[in-house]
Amino acid sequence: MASQNRDPAAASVAAARKGAEPSGGAARGPVGKRLQQELMTLMMSGDKGISAFPESDNLFKWVGTIHGAAGTVYEDLRYKLSLEFPSGYPYNAPTVKFLTPCYHPNVDTQGNICLDILKDKWSALYDVRTILLSIQSLLG
Repeated sequence: MASQNRDPAAASVAAARKGAEPSGGAARGPVGKRLQQELMTLMMSGDKGISAFPESDNLFKWVGTIHGAAGTVYEDLRYKLSLEFPSGYPYNAPTVKFLTPCYHPNVDTQGNICLDILKDKWSALYDVRTILLSIQSLLG
């Protein structure tokens, strides 16, 4: 029960410091370090309408939130997404899906997103912030 009341931001910072990876061990490799850096960058960015944090202590599985852009049919809507990072990240794109139903031509009924930067146009230069901003832009 106590875990339901904990602050997700504080838990995410703790997870980033620990560098958790899927097996629960320390992420001493470049992928874990990259994800820790991206978490801190995203938290410090001040971008409105986007956020993401690791799910519990797993630095390779995040839950993101996107707010619909003002002046669009998605205004005042909040969408949750799952982001799963492969061991080959950032050279391989993460799997990103809507958890909240989203009615958009580029989103199927299972939440899969048709966005070029998540498929054939992926670049190791992209980060979580870029992904979330691109999806937010897709909606508006």
